[in-house]
Amino acid sequence: MGFSLRKPLEVAGGLIPRMHRRGRWQQLALSGLLALAVSGCVTAQTEPLPSWNDGPAKQAIVTFVENTTTQGSAHFVPPAERIATFDQDGTLWVEKPMYSQVIFVLSRVPKVVKAKPELAKVEPFKTVMSGNREAIGKLSEKDLLEILAATSTGISVEAFTTAARQWLAEAKDPRWKKSYTELTYLPMQEVLEYLRANGFKTYIVTGGGQDFVRVYSEATYGIPPEQVVGSAAGTSYGYDKNGKPVLTKEPKLLLNDNDAGKPEGIHMMIGRRPLAAFGNSTGDQQMLEYTKAGDGARLAMLLLHDDAQREYAYGPAEGLPASKVGAFTQALYDEAQKDGWTVISMKKDWKQIFSWQ
Repeated sequence: MGFSLRKPLEVAGGLIPRMHRRGRWQQLALSGLLALAVSGCVTAQTEPLPSWNDGPAKQAIVTFVENTTTQGSAHFVPPAERIATFDQDGTLWVEKPMYSQVIFVLSRVPKVVKAKPELAKVEPFKTVMSGNREAIGKLSEKDLLEILAATSTGISVEAFTTAARQWLAEAKDPRWKKSYTELTYLPMQEVLEYLRANGFKTYIVTGGGQDFVRVYSEATYGIPPEQVVGSAAGTSYGYDKNGKPVLTKEPKLLLNDNDAGKPEGIHMMIGRRPLAAFGNSTGDQQMLEYTKAGDGARLAMLLLHDDAQREYAYGPAEGLPASKVGAFTQALYDEAQKDGWTVISMKKDWKQIFSWQ
């Protein structure tokens, strides 16, 4: 809020000499007011999770952090073991109406078709080039994987990074007219910062492409690329025309970091079981199960998108509309209730969704 402790103290310094000429009670009254002002400022600055409404979800996070970081607590965890993992799409930022990486690879189809004109008459490239949004929205997972392979492999890692960075700088979400990196959830950004301030290492564990997320993870979330675990394709080592070593992306899947692939990827890339895990869909189920199965204090949280006015509403848990993107089934909701996971209601638990609202 721009409030500085220095200014109240300077003002007080100017008033104190005059207080000697007044009664002692005035000195005490002014001192008390100053103490209240300073105390109020400190409280406002240190209150955890200010964009969260008071309730079970916020309290679960605060209690977990206090229990695991307070010396002498029965659940105290050494800093080296404080690991928290976060799904990205639908957990840290908007995933509707389509995953951002899918939009990115679709935007690269014209460039691929220009290099290989024969693809213009071949599906699924023909559908993408038609510009028919309804038809594009009906493309199958197999179609999207074919497009992904054609647009994101056979090029150097550096070339892919440059293309992704340029797209992120220019692309706008059709609903909010904001860049995709502006569509992160403020309450979740606060959780990331709160955990890190208490000695936790925060990781993104996503079904999205690892190389894609690593392009922006540090600037957007404060999470360095080496702390991003995602679906990963193979690379081959070679040399460019000038003899410079280069890694080329290949159409060979090394890790499908979704469903059971998430705990598998955590073990392979992190080497420690998380103490806390955050997700929003069936693709995060095994990560939360794996986290909760550990000893000691554990935190498993699922974000339920139930705010159609400020963001989107989809489930189909709790009677919300069904969705192919980020499905949160009733079975997943029931498992959360049975196993002690906390379900975050976007509508009830968050005062604000985006920082720019």
